[in-house]
Amino acid sequence: MSEANRSVVSEFVFLGLSNSWTTQLFLFFFSCMFYMANVFGNFLIVLTVTSDPHLQSPMYFLLANLSIVDLICSSSTAPKMIYDLLRRRKTISFGGCITQIFLIHGVGGTEMVLLIAMAFDRYVAICKPLHYLTIMSPKKCILVLVASWITGFIHSVTQLIFVIDLPFCGPNELDSFFCDLPRFIKLACMDTSALELMVTANSGFISIACFLILIISYVFILMTVQKKSLGSLSKALSTLSAHVMVVILFFGPIIFFYMWPFPTLHLDKFLAIFDVIITPFLNPVIYTLRNKEMKMAMRRLYTRFMNYSKFS
Repeated sequence: MSEANRSVVSEFVFLGLSNSWTTQLFLFFFSCMFYMANVFGNFLIVLTVTSDPHLQSPMYFLLANLSIVDLICSSSTAPKMIYDLLRRRKTISFGGCITQIFLIHGVGGTEMVLLIAMAFDRYVAICKPLHYLTIMSPKKCILVLVASWITGFIHSVTQLIFVIDLPFCGPNELDSFFCDLPRFIKLACMDTSALELMVTANSGFISIACFLILIISYVFILMTVQKKSLGSLSKALSTLSAHVMVVILFFGPIIFFYMWPFPTLHLDKFLAIFDVIITPFLNPVIYTLRNKEMKMAMRRLYTRFMNYSKFS
């Protein structure tokens, strides 16, 4: 492939979610509403955790960082999607497409590590409460955070390093509303079967492995607690149910994208919208509605804000 042919494609065209203007208008208002709620909810969690002295524990430190990751993940695709819903021709530059892929996989890998860290945090808190502050010290929490971002960066770069120099000479249409690696690879002017297998192994199998580790860890926690008392089991179930819901919402669409052998375009797009718009919104809702300390902290934050407004 000559150098000229490699530079033919300078932008990609998204086919979007629908050709119907009415449907696109509905999706525009729907996406705007959920994206704004997502930004507000996750920002509120970060503000509450950082400003309330009662929430200075490892669990809330990890939760605040999970909200930051959700904000970055949704903001890497949702604003562009919302903007494109009002445009007839939906395009993105080659560099913009690569940036989207990098951010999606980077923060995705980071979130996987954070969710595993949050599961371990719950294990220590429930099964080893007397050693909790020693095992989950502030220094170790920061090390976990740094490790999660390094893991996400490595996960993203190891995939991009193989695809960034692929030859693209047309067509340049992506039947999606954002740049995802499997469809991006298929547009290359060469046999990409080996690369597709690499992506499946890197993203698909890693996702399944992390998902199984998390589910097994939660089952292990419940089995450990059950041996102590039924009261402790009920409390553990209440605490872990929110974590399990978030894990299923996060890993479900990812595993389907990369591992389901019979992809269906309409279901792919629905799950993509769910993953980009709805899941980052549901995460703060799930954690706040099922957490009394978070709700009390938010009430204190609201009271301080109202008192400040009165005297300003």
